[in-house]
Amino acid sequence: MAKPKRLIVGITGATGIIYGVRLLELLRDTDIETHLVVSRAGDMTRAHELDISAQHLRELASVSYPINDVGASLSSGSFRTLGMVIAPCSVRTLAELASGVTTSLLTRAADVVLKERRRLVLLVRETPLHAIHLRNMLAVTEAGAIVMPPVPAFYTLPRSIDEMVTNTVCRVLDLFDVDVGRLQRWGEDLKLGVSGNDH
Repeated sequence: MAKPKRLIVGITGATGIIYGVRLLELLRDTDIETHLVVSRAGDMTRAHELDISAQHLRELASVSYPINDVGASLSSGSFRTLGMVIAPCSVRTLAELASGVTTSLLTRAADVVLKERRRLVLLVRETPLHAIHLRNMLAVTEAGAIVMPPVPAFYTLPRSIDEMVTNTVCRVLDLFDVDVGRLQRWGEDLKLGVSGNDH
């Protein structure tokens, strides 16, 4: 039996909900099932940052789950997935994962991904960072997660915020070997424009 192509998407209350939304949008035209969990604070951020309803957000995913449904399939390691992306990832969510104490389906699902040695990508959105944030990032990295703050790439010469968001999300998908054909790649689509001796 072929391994199911399922990706869990978590959206928390940090600013930058557009990253999670764009991820869901780009995966709609692929053969990957998306399984969405949105925190309460994530819904608050959605209402503040985007002109879309809670229902519309959840309809972008193949399946969505209530945040308190800790008995959902995502809470079991026997439910096979490619892994999970939390976009954006708040420092509270980061702290839960670093401590191993989970309080919702979202952090339970992420903890399962870690224990099953699957890929967990965290788009941590906070700045500046203090020592506790950095220690928590180290802790989750040592547990197997990938901490990927959504830092924009300017070498692509983006013409809009939308292009920067899409570029970042495509880099996330690269970590799962998923290519949606929207990423400008250095050395392929983009060429070095200065001498290799310039510093």
